[in-house]
Amino acid sequence: MTPTDLRRETLSRPLYAWAKTVLPEMSATEAEAIEAGDVWWDAELFTGAPDWDALLDLPPATLTAEEQAFLDGPVETLCGMLDDWKINWEDMDLSDEVWAFIKRGKFLGMIIPKAYGGLEFSAYAHSEVVRKISSRSVTAAVTVMVPNSLGPGELLMKFGTEAQRERWLPRLANGQDIPAFGLTSPEAGSDAASMTDEGVVCEGEYQGRKVLGLRLNWHKRYITLGPIATVLGLAFRLRDPDGLLGGEEDLGITVALIPTDTPGVEIGRRHIPAMQAFLNGPNEGHDVFLPLDAILGGRERIGQGWMMLNAALAAGRGISLPSLSAAGAALAARTTGAYARVRQQFRIPIGEFEGVQERLARIAANAYLLDAARRLTCSGLALGHHPSVISAIMKHGATERMRIAANDAMDVHAGKAVIDGPNNYLGGFYRSVPVGITVEGANILTRSLIVFGQGAIRAHPFILKEMEALADTDMNRGLATFDAVFWPHVVHSLRTARRAFVSAWTDGAFGAAPASSPARRHYRRMGRYAAAFALASDMALLTMGGSLKRQEMLSARFGDILSELYLLSAALKRWEDEGQQAADRPLLDYVMADGFLTIERRLKEILDNFPNRPAAWLLRVFVLPFGVVRAGPRDATTRACARLIMEPSDTRDRLTENVYIGDEAVGRLETAFGLVVDTQPLHDAMKKARIRDRDEALAKGVLTAADVERLQAADEAVAAVVAVDDFAPDELARVSRGRPSALAAE
Repeated sequence: MTPTDLRRETLSRPLYAWAKTVLPEMSATEAEAIEAGDVWWDAELFTGAPDWDALLDLPPATLTAEEQAFLDGPVETLCGMLDDWKINWEDMDLSDEVWAFIKRGKFLGMIIPKAYGGLEFSAYAHSEVVRKISSRSVTAAVTVMVPNSLGPGELLMKFGTEAQRERWLPRLANGQDIPAFGLTSPEAGSDAASMTDEGVVCEGEYQGRKVLGLRLNWHKRYITLGPIATVLGLAFRLRDPDGLLGGEEDLGITVALIPTDTPGVEIGRRHIPAMQAFLNGPNEGHDVFLPLDAILGGRERIGQGWMMLNAALAAGRGISLPSLSAAGAALAARTTGAYARVRQQFRIPIGEFEGVQERLARIAANAYLLDAARRLTCSGLALGHHPSVISAIMKHGATERMRIAANDAMDVHAGKAVIDGPNNYLGGFYRSVPVGITVEGANILTRSLIVFGQGAIRAHPFILKEMEALADTDMNRGLATFDAVFWPHVVHSLRTARRAFVSAWTDGAFGAAPASSPARRHYRRMGRYAAAFALASDMALLTMGGSLKRQEMLSARFGDILSELYLLSAALKRWEDEGQQAADRPLLDYVMADGFLTIERRLKEILDNFPNRPAAWLLRVFVLPFGVVRAGPRDATTRACARLIMEPSDTRDRLTENVYIGDEAVGRLETAFGLVVDTQPLHDAMKKARIRDRDEALAKGVLTAADVERLQAADEAVAAVVAVDDFAPDELARVSRGRPSALAAE
């Protein structure tokens, strides 16, 4: 007997039998969700020793000349055509002219290959377009982003037959057909696997001939573009009770493409999602019959709907919603910094108050962090990755930070942002926040079930292989695989424990870091927390096994740490890619300090609530021996970050790049901001001369007549910005009526 055989029989066999009783089992839907994507930087973080050189060597996301021209041309033009107040409060829809422009410009076909008439843009171009439009109108952004993420187009490209692609993609690219995807039903929201919408394999008449097909019945709701859709991607459970396909009766979740003019399809009325006017509503199908070739991907794709849905959701989670969130944070930074500079109370700009500076700094830091993460994720997608765990991190982390930025911006603007009207540039963004929080996987469940729940299996270097070995029906083969994987896992865990122990007691002083980076301390502390996370994850899986799935609060805290590690990696990557800008260093320092504090707090909460107390005591020695020692951003850093968005600078421009300005409310704010900054030396001169009255300053030669005119122009511009809207009763009556024009136009 070889040493390997001896180890396998004396050690691995009893461990194998024990592990079968404790490690979590994967359901079929969980397995399909995990197999739908791949891993990338999340797997590197799970090793506990991330390779920083690999991160920094990753090419940054860039636009082609064609993509940049589209952003500078059609996207800019579209933003100028949008009147968000009119869209949301009068028409309850985009104008007919805007709809025609969107279709003609192929905004609905950005991801569709040129061979089928689309634009074939990269993930980064898709993201940049959505981001810019979002800074102008959430309704327009959602209208553009949904067909390019969760919709028939994405599914057709990945899973459709060639005949299906040739039929549908050219029509989707030019807007001749409008797509929608029916997933959510009254009985199944986040738990899409429990949907009751059903298709039955049967024979029926279709276009005058008898064929083998599907008889479908469904009830869907919350379907974006559903009210005007001409083709509906439908998820349903397929059954074959008569065995017409020669297999089992329950064939699983399947996806079909259904022309909405098919008999039995009923398009319902409209939902109004948080007072946003993008078209959304329910639909139903009653005994809708279609041939089997309506199944997306053909017969061989029967039962693969859950996998297909998870693959498609990754685009919405990883691109569309993070782009919208990044736009919201950047808009908040641009406008709130400017408003805090021009709005005065007690004869000083409100941005000089430290309470306001706390909010300004957090807005600026979140804007920096979100765009960094958006860019890094697009870089991964450009390499061909489809990281499902990172997509979940982005969806949750981006929309939650968008909510924080929106709340902070509202607090600083106060009554200016509370009173609705054409001059309120924040109200629509603020009201839209719950939509992003809720759609494409509600944040509560994304945080507590998906980020770590799937990450611990998919991104861990050994767990998935061990679970596959334990699930093997051939005991001898499973044991051999387990033996080959388990002992390298043990060695890995011991090395991680050593690394975690040393870095915890030295605060990462000897950790790996790029030698040339002035931010070396941040990298070393990141290495410390990555090792702590990896070790704590292994301890949780070892001591809790399958019950960890039911410890949702613990899982959520682990997910928070993994999310912070990814987002902070993105911040470091952005700072390096942008040339280690010294002026941007306060933003980097802020997000790192804030993230490190969050990580330590989550580690403490995990240790305080760890079910196995002896394991918790031991783990504390290795990962958090001194308790929570981080204190978050320093006051000086906070003040510096606030100042960055209150003054014109390259940093402010980098932070808010491609935010649409225009010549309406945001444009007027920018004008006032420029005038206030330009005239500040005149105020300083009057202050130095101890003169408050401008006439006196003019008489004493402190100001010239031209100076007084400049000050007056600044005052008038500020007054126009600070002013809020009011309405006559008959105007409000007209607003309340509205008109859903697209319903009539299509």
